[in-house]
Amino acid sequence: MDDNQKYIKRCIELARNGLGTTYPNPMVGSVIVHNGKIIGEGWHRKSGEAHAEVNAINSVKDQSLLSKSTVYVSLEPCSHFGKTPPCCDLIIRHNIPNVVVGTLDPHSKVAGAGIQRLQEHGVGVTVGILEKECSELNKRFFTFHNKKRPYIVLKWAESPDGFIAPVSKDKQEPVWISNVYSRQLVHKWRSEEQAILVGTKTVLDDNPKLDVRDWEGENPIRVVLDRSGKIPNHLFVKDRTVKTIIITEQENLTSSENCIYENAIFDDELTKNIVHILYKYGIQSIIIEGGRQTLQSFIDDNLWDEARVFIGNKHLKKGVKAPDLDADFQAKKIKGDQLKLYFNHD
Repeated sequence: MDDNQKYIKRCIELARNGLGTTYPNPMVGSVIVHNGKIIGEGWHRKSGEAHAEVNAINSVKDQSLLSKSTVYVSLEPCSHFGKTPPCCDLIIRHNIPNVVVGTLDPHSKVAGAGIQRLQEHGVGVTVGILEKECSELNKRFFTFHNKKRPYIVLKWAESPDGFIAPVSKDKQEPVWISNVYSRQLVHKWRSEEQAILVGTKTVLDDNPKLDVRDWEGENPIRVVLDRSGKIPNHLFVKDRTVKTIIITEQENLTSSENCIYENAIFDDELTKNIVHILYKYGIQSIIIEGGRQTLQSFIDDNLWDEARVFIGNKHLKKGVKAPDLDADFQAKKIKGDQLKLYFNHD
């Protein structure tokens, strides 16, 4: 690994600190190197706050060294005014002679313009260091801008005999198949994605909160499928504590700030219509925790990027069959549970 790769690798490590907190912005890390020594570091923490390059530059104690240093950044510096000024202008103002970039920014407002602006002002720019790793870091951001849809994660838990739920139950609450450690991991995952989606049956059967109560972080936007308005107002998904988008065939329903109704036809194009609605609201990633029908629809339409499937120790013997997913997977152990990780490379 050469020096450029070493420092971009450090940028990636720093950027990961922003997982789940930077939406709609990407995760970005930056380091500043002078004579083979890191003199400044930073990452983007939250939308509306300073970008990674700004934080890295501000962390340098002796600012006179900047004119003899190199800025490393995992994603192309911005050249436009958004909620904050352009990072390119700050680099130019400090007479920083060299910038090394992991990968270009796919956003239409950037997309090479940052590199061009730096070069026009005499800055030496190197692009494409650990490009694959930098793109993977922001797979949600890249999917949203390149494919015009959110990054889609499917998640469910199934019994060793292949069921995700019993045929019937006495209480309106989940029947846990996975263990407490796996369930806490799911809450961590929820804090990392921008939204979470479930279907009507899941809401009626389990009355889920869809929050991150077992982890630190922001609750995801709730997306609920309710074709004919079966979900009553007293259930958690309608408590208006978290922004909730309800997709329905019902018309002329009144939306509020935290309870938004969106119309869609529940036909063979439903998953595509859902994805279109999510894109309209700027949702870059979603974890789908619905029942078999919802999950299988996204699988059948090949609208998924990852699937995370827990295999617990509790045999149900009969019940609702788990979704069918014929793909390669990686397996891990979570304190007795098995976790299968699938990645869609289509």
